[in-house]
Amino acid sequence: APHRFICFTDDDTGIDRDRVEVLPLWDDHASVPNPTWPDGPSCYRRLKVFSRDFGDIVGPRFVCLDLDMVISGDLRPLWDRPEPFLIWKPGTERVPLCASMFLLDSGSHPEVWDWFDPVRSPVLATGEGHRGSDQGWITFVMGRNAPGWTKKDGVYSWPRQIADLGPARNRPRRPEVRRWRPRYVVPQKQGPLPHDCRVAVFTGKPDPWEPEAQEISPWIADHYK
Repeated sequence: APHRFICFTDDDTGIDRDRVEVLPLWDDHASVPNPTWPDGPSCYRRLKVFSRDFGDIVGPRFVCLDLDMVISGDLRPLWDRPEPFLIWKPGTERVPLCASMFLLDSGSHPEVWDWFDPVRSPVLATGEGHRGSDQGWITFVMGRNAPGWTKKDGVYSWPRQIADLGPARNRPRRPEVRRWRPRYVVPQKQGPLPHDCRVAVFTGKPDPWEPEAQEISPWIADHYK
């Protein structure tokens, strides 16, 4: 389907500019810490995509995608739905909404950006039990029952629903060593590609470009380029 592929980044090394529009990454809320995981990623700057005028940059409708995802099927059934806002729903009580992938009609929910306060908002979201940085605030504003995609739509959690690595909090952390070494015991049963999978979302470690992940699910190398 006709589309624009835009990468917001502070490092454009190696990006094919014939296929990808490269735009500068903003610094708004970049220094607000993650209230759930002090050593985890802080993605509050991503909230700016909910601002009223973001459509002037990307157009009337867009999908925001993390880079640590493997696309393995037709995405049109996911993105052709009529709702003005859709988000991935991993199916866990602790993380009902995950901002690894969401769709938005530009400017349709400016309250997510307008109401955010870098001091009070993380406290409010965490107090309601919402985990993560931007996704915690999105859940606080939009509600746990916001419309979205689940495994039934072909959007899978790779570590939990495909490879069965268990919850992220139980997985080993990245070792503080300079040389590479395996971080996981590869399960006896490999993580096959579900026949209806359109997107496999990676949360935590390993990432799809790492040897550990491709050892568990060799099909990753066929789809992740």
